[in-house]
Amino acid sequence: MTFREATVDDLPQIVRLLADDPLGATRETPGDEIPDAYFAAFAAIEKDPNNAVIVAEVAGEVAGTLQLTFIPGLTYTGAERAQIEGVRVASSQRGRGLGQEMVTWAIDRARARGCRVVQLTTDRQRPDAIRFYQQLGFRPSHMGMKFHLA
Repeated sequence: MTFREATVDDLPQIVRLLADDPLGATRETPGDEIPDAYFAAFAAIEKDPNNAVIVAEVAGEVAGTLQLTFIPGLTYTGAERAQIEGVRVASSQRGRGLGQEMVTWAIDRARARGCRVVQLTTDRQRPDAIRFYQQLGFRPSHMGMKFHLA
C-alpha cells in the first residue's frame, strides 16, 4: 500500500468511495460525470497548503481516501491541530487493516508537523466507525455540532 496526494484524475474514484456507505449514498453524486462542484472543491483544497486529499493505493488502484487539514489556533499556546475527514475504504478492501494504516499515517504526518491535537468527527449513525476510532485511541471528549445550510 502506498499513500499519495490525490490528483484531479482520482476525483471520480474518490467520490465513489465517499458514496459507498448508507450515509454517503444520500449526499454524494458518483458516476462518470460528477458535478462541477467536486472539481471546484478539489481545486480549492489543492491550492491550500494546509489541506490535502490523500489516497491509499493497493496494487495501483485507489482503495481508500481521507482529507487532512491543518488548522492554526490560539488554544494550546498557539498550537496547530490536524483535522481528519472523509475517511473511506473501498468495500472490497474493508477488514484488512487499510483504515488503520491510513489514520495512523495521518497521525504520523500531524505529529511530524508539530500538531498538538488530531481530531475527527464521525456520524453517530456509524457505530462501527466510532468503535474503530476508539480502538485507535480517539476519545469522545467533546460534543460536535453541525448546522446544515440548505
